Amino acid sequence: MTDAPALVVHIVDDEPALRDSLGFLFASRGVDARTWPSGEAFLEAWPQADCGCIVLDVRMEGLSGPQVLGALVGREGSVTALPPIIFLTGHADVPLAVQSLKDGAFDFLEKPFNDNQIVDLALRAMDLHRRRSRESDSLAEIAQRLATLSGREVEVMDLILEGKLNKQIADRLGIAIRTVEVHRARVLQKMGARSSVELAQLKARLDGR
Repeated sequence: MTDAPALVVHIVDDEPALRDSLGFLFASRGVDARTWPSGEAFLEAWPQADCGCIVLDVRMEGLSGPQVLGALVGREGSVTALPPIIFLTGHADVPLAVQSLKDGAFDFLEKPFNDNQIVDLALRAMDLHRRRSRESDSLAEIAQRLATLSGREVEVMDLILEGKLNKQIADRLGIAIRTVEVHRARVLQKMGARSSVELAQLKARLDGR
């Protein structure tokens, strides 16, 4: 099994000195980073498959950080579909950064910030991104299993999830109890569940995504 590709911190800031400083800082901690001179440049190159975290300045020439976030959400459909975003802000922009947290940003740091603080925060953000990605892949696999069920198997599954016994399912669907038993076994096998409780847990995860 091959290792997952390394995630990269993408730094979007219109100050060359800060971009260079942050790029060097992350490299010194063994974290890959890529810098962008503006929100427009970053959006033009989006999506970035290796992106594990976005460090985004709130106030920039052209598009502001919150405007970049809004554009990304518009493209991806929701903020949870994006890698975590860390805003960099000056003191006067703190209220705007706080609003960005309410809009789904991961966190914000006020300038000047501690070097280790921003790297540690980015590492936590990338860990969250990995966990979200694994959960998304897992849900996609469950959805694929669900798609393999026949129409009758879906009917049986729904009644199982209602807590109906085999005889009750047979009476509801007008089929033999033995046929229900066969369908129940196939539903559990196809869904990769060992019991009706596990089946309910899988379905709940899909319904709650």
